Amino acid sequence: MHHLVDGNGRPLVALVGPGQAGDAPVFPHLMRHLRIRRAGRGRARTRPDRVRGDKAYSSRAIRGHLRDRGITAVIPEPADQAGHRKRRGSRGGRPPAFDAVDYRGRNVVERRFNLLKQWRGLATRYDKLAIVYRSAVVLHAVITWTKALSDTP
Repeated sequence: MHHLVDGNGRPLVALVGPGQAGDAPVFPHLMRHLRIRRAGRGRARTRPDRVRGDKAYSSRAIRGHLRDRGITAVIPEPADQAGHRKRRGSRGGRPPAFDAVDYRGRNVVERRFNLLKQWRGLATRYDKLAIVYRSAVVLHAVITWTKALSDTP
């Protein structure tokens, strides 16, 4: 299960991929599905201001994709990548920019996954079909947005 969430932890994109797939190969698909409607008229936004991710998203391809689209990447560099870069010396390049204070906001994603795990069927992956599992994820997202947009307490 892969998510893009807003700053308040509400899901914007939810994709279910194969269990053996890593996070980095799914990232372009997540970004391709991102659409944020504008309050007035106009096209939906497809570029967030910044993307906060964990070390699994620290690849040259992902950083290049974000840089090409003008999106700030707040992703720490893993120790093995830093070691490889330092081993190459001056040919290794500079370390990627990283804002540790802004990275603290990434806990919103972890809190979203913890809320999802409160649903026992999602946490234990009882559903054998991906479409049924995805429908539970989407239902949880609808409930989350309904609570956020409701005008009653």
